[in-house]
Amino acid sequence: MKKLILTLFVTAIFSLPAAAKDVLTIYTYDSFAGDYGPGKAVKAAFEKICDCEINYVALGDGVAVLNRLKLEGNETKADVVLGLDTNLTAEAQATGLFGKHGVDVKQALVPGGWSDDTFLPFDYGYFAVVYNSEMMKNPPKSLDELVNGDASQKIVLEDPRASTPGLGLMLWMKQIYGDKAADAWKKLKPRILTTAASWDDAYALFTKGEAPMVFSYVTSPAYHMEVEKTDKYQAANFAEGHYLQIEVAGLIEVSPHKTLAQKFMAFVLTPDFQNEIPATNWMMPAAKTSTPLPAAFDKLVKPAKTLLYLPEEVAAHRREWIDEWQKAMN
Repeated sequence: MKKLILTLFVTAIFSLPAAAKDVLTIYTYDSFAGDYGPGKAVKAAFEKICDCEINYVALGDGVAVLNRLKLEGNETKADVVLGLDTNLTAEAQATGLFGKHGVDVKQALVPGGWSDDTFLPFDYGYFAVVYNSEMMKNPPKSLDELVNGDASQKIVLEDPRASTPGLGLMLWMKQIYGDKAADAWKKLKPRILTTAASWDDAYALFTKGEAPMVFSYVTSPAYHMEVEKTDKYQAANFAEGHYLQIEVAGLIEVSPHKTLAQKFMAFVLTPDFQNEIPATNWMMPAAKTSTPLPAAFDKLVKPAKTLLYLPEEVAAHRREWIDEWQKAMN
């Protein structure tokens, strides 16, 4: 009888369902979590060491991620946010949603160094006009040539209200033209085929041949060189310099999985994360990798000058400058 009871007990124990793993919810942008982005490899690598599951919530582009967080407030489901950039960090911090990351920032290797104890860089790159050299033999050599160039040579842009590249172009225009930015937008308007909601949408139109130019990154041609084995897509080297984007991760202070979120933040600057950035997100890694950069990176434009606003400057003027852009586009 005792043997029967013991057998039944052991059977019952092994029949119990496995304990559910903690789920780390990460808000990010579409291309990070998409089929060809770094999200899958990052998820697999982190899940090996965390005894958890990652759940990505893809929300279009970086500005859309911030807009979602503002709507949700303390009711947000996010534990970690991946895909804001330094143009948004001051505004994001003002929400009161983000906690300290607790990571040694000396590991971060980005232009200008890093000291922010709330947001952590995970990659960086320079914005650029990318063109199809088979459709366009004389690309613009400056922002001024883009603004004043042939209106029949169209460009696809991104919306600064929803997209970090769209915001980046708006800030680039403001840095170069200052108080005359509205006039520059009006001059550029005839060249704009359309203004897409996200980088993904804009780049898809470009690669389908809808326009010979798109607003993207200096590193974008590396994808085509490495994966598609073509160099027909190139970044135009602008005389005024190029605007820098540093993309960041942040943890939500009220997250019920804060310890796990802090573990993920520490993971961001390790080679297991950073190795995935160059050949899937097609950006520059923000810390040391254990693998070399793709060979195509040696062929990319090297900006002569770095353009960048402080996060506080962007937070103070973003609404005003977007209003300026909207009026010029109407």
